[in-house]
Amino acid sequence: MLPKPFDRLPVAAFKSVNYSKGEKLFLQGDATFALFFLEKGLVQLVRHNENGDEVIIHRARAGETFAEAGLFSKKYHCDGIALEKAQVIRIEKTRILKTMAEDVEFSLAVSARFASQIQLYRRMLEIHSIRSAKERVFAGVAQGLLQARIKPFAAQIALSHEATYRALAQLVKEGRLKKIGRGSYSIVA
Repeated sequence: MLPKPFDRLPVAAFKSVNYSKGEKLFLQGDATFALFFLEKGLVQLVRHNENGDEVIIHRARAGETFAEAGLFSKKYHCDGIALEKAQVIRIEKTRILKTMAEDVEFSLAVSARFASQIQLYRRMLEIHSIRSAKERVFAGVAQGLLQARIKPFAAQIALSHEATYRALAQLVKEGRLKKIGRGSYSIVA
């Protein structure tokens, strides 16, 4: 099921594709042809810099769109690689742009979705800049990033799950967080 507003596009505009672990969805420099929605799995976006070094620029998780910049670029600026078995819906670039040009409501909804994603990415950069594991975990919980599973939360805030468990325990002990269930914490006011 596609997220809004992409669910308004005709069925011919998208195609469900399965990728194996390590398989590439697109390569840096390839002509852009689609925006992607990840139904299941994990996809990493990797850019190769001038020195040939790989730089991870994003890890897309289930429920996210990615390669949005490709809508306004002739070539992909990174590689898209399945880190595990992935189920992806490719949404045709030409259909999205055509619908954006013809339907102001659709265009505004796409813009709002992208703006929301940018805000999330900026929050994540802010959280990743926090050096203390305990304070990074607290900031992540405060932002509502902990959704009942510690390991994905730890990966999202760029900590090991062990460090995350320790930080959560410490925050509970200090009275800053309250454990309300397995993988569920609230901030103590």
